[in-house]
Amino acid sequence: MQMAGWPRIGQADRGRRKKETGMTEEDGLLVAISDGVATLTLNRPKQKNALNGSMRDGLCDAVQRIRADRSVRAVVLRGAGEDFCSGGDIRAMNVTEADAGRARMDDMHGWIAMLLDLDRPVVAAVDGVAYGAGFSIALLADFIVASPRARFCMPFMKVGLVPDCGALYTLPRVVGMAKARELVFSAREIGAEEARQIGAVFEIVPEDKLHARADELARGLAGASPAAFAMAKRALNQSLGSDVRAMLEMESLGQGIAFTTSYHREAVRRFKEKEPPLFRWPAAPRD
Repeated sequence: MQMAGWPRIGQADRGRRKKETGMTEEDGLLVAISDGVATLTLNRPKQKNALNGSMRDGLCDAVQRIRADRSVRAVVLRGAGEDFCSGGDIRAMNVTEADAGRARMDDMHGWIAMLLDLDRPVVAAVDGVAYGAGFSIALLADFIVASPRARFCMPFMKVGLVPDCGALYTLPRVVGMAKARELVFSAREIGAEEARQIGAVFEIVPEDKLHARADELARGLAGASPAAFAMAKRALNQSLGSDVRAMLEMESLGQGIAFTTSYHREAVRRFKEKEPPLFRWPAAPRD
């Protein structure tokens, strides 16, 4: 399926250049849609998929279009070649004024928030390096599936910068505040196994099975009730900043809506009739 079938998105408020509906390899981002799963591939393999302006624009457009296209039921993030993303392109970091640096970041915050809050499953397939913004982008996913050679790092302190692309929000929520402080202030690299132990990585999968497993996980999660998944994800995202009464109220509102869905009625019918369920967790295959 080609992106040309998607609705056209207008220019961003800060004058971000409008892109054509189609994307090529030169854009730094490849978009493929198959059976309701959108795969976004960071596509600068010779630069370890370092994030540049063209790639940022492509992600902005793609996330907006996915949000508007209800036929897309899940998203997979991946990198071309042997790496996920090595972070921002150092060669393009020539900001000399604070206002320009802030504008650069503000320009990305729209799609970062949209991807984090997307009401559909997002799976990141991480091979090789996920450094800086690459680690941050992976943390926007609901699940990170990694290869054994995956490496994660928040190297910002080494270049005198602050973690960005949402990491100051996502990292403490995923690994806890103490571990987030360590990873940010030490700027040390961690491997796939340590990332799994601290909760950043969901599964470790052999390199040759990584993308198939990420796709399987996304397709499996896409089989869940769209309403139930969306409401549960929103509630979980808000839970650490809310009190118990607010969460109980959100629970009541969500359950009230979920009870009325055709998905729930069909799931109950299947349970009573001892038929296969609509949703099965896509468990990892046993070795």
